[in-house]
Amino acid sequence: MIKQRVNQNFFRSTILSSYNLKCCITGLSVSEFLVASHIIPWKKDEKNRLNPHNGLCLNSIHDKAFDKGFITITPDYKIKISKKFDDFKKDIAVPDFFLKYENQPIILPDRFLPSKEFLNWHYSNIFKK
Repeated sequence: MIKQRVNQNFFRSTILSSYNLKCCITGLSVSEFLVASHIIPWKKDEKNRLNPHNGLCLNSIHDKAFDKGFITITPDYKIKISKKFDDFKKDIAVPDFFLKYENQPIILPDRFLPSKEFLNWHYSNIFKK
């Protein structure tokens, strides 16, 4: 049996439509690869689970990197890459998928800007400095 998060489909559709079905880092628009990512994880903040200001539209690989703290978004909406990638610089994919985005601005949504408070929380609690 799968435990479905109540109203998760609403959150996903709100976030994806706010970002015009594009990853805020890469601009990828293949909807099957897009994720409505929580800035503060679902399990950490019950009150803001469905708050669209707690969401980013990311592609699957950047969503995973964000969840694991390998990337973050600063309160001025720039991408920050973890020093953890230093161990993988020889991996040909790392510069293309991650390092080239360092300090680049994200594509902002038409509505529901990511909360600066939530982004600060992610930087302080999830991001691997």
